[in-house]
Amino acid sequence: MNSNETDFNLEKIEKMVYVLNGQKVMLDFDLAQLYGVEVKRLNEQVKRNRARFPADFYFECSFGDLEVLRSQFATTNHVSCWNHKRRSNPCVFTENGVAMLSSVLHSDRAIEVNITIMRIFTKLKSYLMMEQIKDQRVDKLEIEATKVFKIVFERLDHVESDVKELKSSKPSLAPARKKIGLK
Repeated sequence: MNSNETDFNLEKIEKMVYVLNGQKVMLDFDLAQLYGVEVKRLNEQVKRNRARFPADFYFECSFGDLEVLRSQFATTNHVSCWNHKRRSNPCVFTENGVAMLSSVLHSDRAIEVNITIMRIFTKLKSYLMMEQIKDQRVDKLEIEATKVFKIVFERLDHVESDVKELKSSKPSLAPARKKIGLK
């Protein structure tokens, strides 16, 4: 499948991946657009093959989920305005649900789109792993810096106490000493 045959690319699909309840998900209308089918037909296939789509693969958005998604769309429209063309709330597919879609949508385009989407999920996972490694390195650096600062401050405290001891212990002069200078 060459780029002239498809109207999707990695960047476009990446923008269709949202985070909902700590999971990366895609919405039914985005998937229907990518697969080149109507949303109604995509959801019909899922319902006909319900055994292949357990709750952790596919679920219908709740009102709270829609509010979370709306914030990711960066839109000011209220959820009821955003969803005005549908009779039901959008359905959400997790990574596993998207992978399962290729088994119920039988077309070459479905296979190609599915491969592309799986590559994006893999890419997003690698970004997440790199971010976790970076966070671990920053945490380790912070711990080491804290240890160094603790040592420095302890030594400064010792130097300060030594200076105070020197100031408080002025050399005592004998009272019967001979004065120096001109008379």
